[in-house]
Amino acid sequence: MSAQPSAGLSDEALRTAALTALSTVRDPELDEPITDLGFVRKLTITGSAVNVRLRLPTSFCAPNFAYLMASDAMDALKSIPGIGETTVELDENVDSERINAGVAAGGGFANAFPEESDEELDALRRIFQAKAHLAAIERVAALMLRDYGMNVDEVNKLVLADLPEHPAVLALLNRRSDLGLPTGPLGSVFIHEDGSRWEDRDVPLSLQLRFAKATRISIDGNAHFCRGLLRTRYPESEADQTDREQDLVFIKTGKRSA
Repeated sequence: MSAQPSAGLSDEALRTAALTALSTVRDPELDEPITDLGFVRKLTITGSAVNVRLRLPTSFCAPNFAYLMASDAMDALKSIPGIGETTVELDENVDSERINAGVAAGGGFANAFPEESDEELDALRRIFQAKAHLAAIERVAALMLRDYGMNVDEVNKLVLADLPEHPAVLALLNRRSDLGLPTGPLGSVFIHEDGSRWEDRDVPLSLQLRFAKATRISIDGNAHFCRGLLRTRYPESEADQTDREQDLVFIKTGKRSA
């Protein structure tokens, strides 16, 4: 018997819903959606059934990162109301067989890789969420310093309600949510991943911002490098990559964005 359309959705509507769901899945190290990076190789809709095939920049990308993305993609797709059979498969990786079997079974990373543990995977995710949060703070601080003429002391006093509507601000709020940090209007902009304020540590704000900038540059640099590797390995992937906002601003102005 053929699969039936999901909750009455057409193939095109289900495809759109699937891509929207996949766009919520980020590479933990690069802090970008797998859809923007070009990691979604193929999306097949058959009635209510959805099959997704993923590709990565090299055949030896770390299994923990690969498993996180494949598993997160499966969870995102299953959140679509009425979706039918769902499969997510990673192509041409040295650990593809184990990753694909583990994601299909839903048994967790530790079952697919007994030498590892789910706790280690959770800790890894937290580490990169903290780095993404730090980079998001730096982007917002750079925005306020550059475009709003503030100095470091003024920026240090900012609360979330003081920030403008801007993609960098939305990204910061999302990264705070990932870490379970407060997103209310009176929350300080400058807090660590554990919720403590930057000013509570005996380190000048300027030095903390410098470290945050180094973290942001590292993330952006890795993302740029991995995009290039993917295009080298899969030339057709360039059409599936979405230009990064930082690169678009640089092309237009010669300056890197926040």
